[in-house]
Amino acid sequence: MAPASEHPSDRRTAEDEVLQLCSELIRIDTSNYGDGTGPGERDAAEYVAEKLAEVGLEPQIVETGERRTNVIARIEGEDRSRQAMLIHGHLDVVPANAADWQVDPFSGEVKDGCVWGRGAVDMKDMDAMTLAVVRQRLREGRKPARDVVLAFLADEEAGGGNGAHKLVDTDPGLFDGVQEGIGEVGGFSVSLGGDTRLYLIETAEKGLAWMRLTARGRAGHGSMNNDDNAVTALAEAVARIGRHEFPVHVTKTVRRFLDEVSDVLGVELDPEDMDAVIAKLGPIAILIGATLRNTANPTMLSAGYKVNVIPGQATAHVDGRFLPGFEEEFFADIDALLGPDVQREFVHHDTALETEFEGRLVEAACAALKAEDPMARPIPYTLSAGTDAKAFSRLGIPCIGFSPLLLPDDLDFAAMFHGIDERVPVAALQFGTRVLDRFLDLC
Repeated sequence: MAPASEHPSDRRTAEDEVLQLCSELIRIDTSNYGDGTGPGERDAAEYVAEKLAEVGLEPQIVETGERRTNVIARIEGEDRSRQAMLIHGHLDVVPANAADWQVDPFSGEVKDGCVWGRGAVDMKDMDAMTLAVVRQRLREGRKPARDVVLAFLADEEAGGGNGAHKLVDTDPGLFDGVQEGIGEVGGFSVSLGGDTRLYLIETAEKGLAWMRLTARGRAGHGSMNNDDNAVTALAEAVARIGRHEFPVHVTKTVRRFLDEVSDVLGVELDPEDMDAVIAKLGPIAILIGATLRNTANPTMLSAGYKVNVIPGQATAHVDGRFLPGFEEEFFADIDALLGPDVQREFVHHDTALETEFEGRLVEAACAALKAEDPMARPIPYTLSAGTDAKAFSRLGIPCIGFSPLLLPDDLDFAAMFHGIDERVPVAALQFGTRVLDRFLDLC
């Protein structure tokens, strides 16, 4: 029995609490449809703020739109002379169709040793691990090595216009004194056989170009000859883009990644031979393959209103991603593929990032992983998607992807992102809390 002065909950560890936090966050529907509709992040933000306030923090709730809500808090560190570190995570998730799932995607159900639901890996798992570790440390009176700024953000799944980018634009003082940070999609394990486990730490990410393409032509009757058909012009341009194979470019981070994996496997990986690379990398090949070249995928089409009417305009959307250092080449290629009859405009455009796999932050991440997993070999990699690190780069704050998870060999982790039956192993969450706790002492 606990002493009268000590509440049993005060002795709960991060490992005890992280499952509940993750499950409860998943139950709060924060679907981001990208068009201003949806429930927003307010309920999740209020939940996070309450959990932080319970352990003595004074979180700031920052509204950037109707029900678009961010939470910022600052924790005092042992060494106040050092610049602060940022831990950022987003509260929104992509939508989910319940009919496609084995379980209700907003149930947070625990099944087969995993927490299931939308956001389980993208990224309410990291939000929960961060909360769990912070709550334990503050209950125990343990400070991190230096000041830490926590940012639980809105709107990342639509580019951060109501989240990180908005805060950077309108209230950059929230991040005064921050030197560097950590965020999502990194620090997870990959087994390629043998007695080594790779942990991929994200030190680079592709740039983003969501584009709306528009073709205009001569409207008319569907039965007539028409050599100025907007649908035809658009369809031809979209097909050219969709079938185009961009050239291979091996960036600094990708080169380091391939060298590290080649060393582990004892076989040189040739980036020009993608089939061989994919065969060696197994389930993570889908994450890595897109980091060897620029990409552009048509995703939406819209034209016309009746089968016998040739419309005067047709539109399409393309998701373009470009490698660090190859933005100019990317747009030159896109414009050549479009031709003169189709115009493009940005739905969202953001920078590519690349930072060094070195320095105290990286050293702390590597040491924390190795302390919890002696088989760990941390290596850098490039993310084919993007994160809120893009926004913080505008304040001169470099970030790495470090959301540590020790994963089962048979879990197709890449398929969890924006996929059906998204889930995270409970043991992986508990591992992540231990790593993050060590990390805060070392960073």
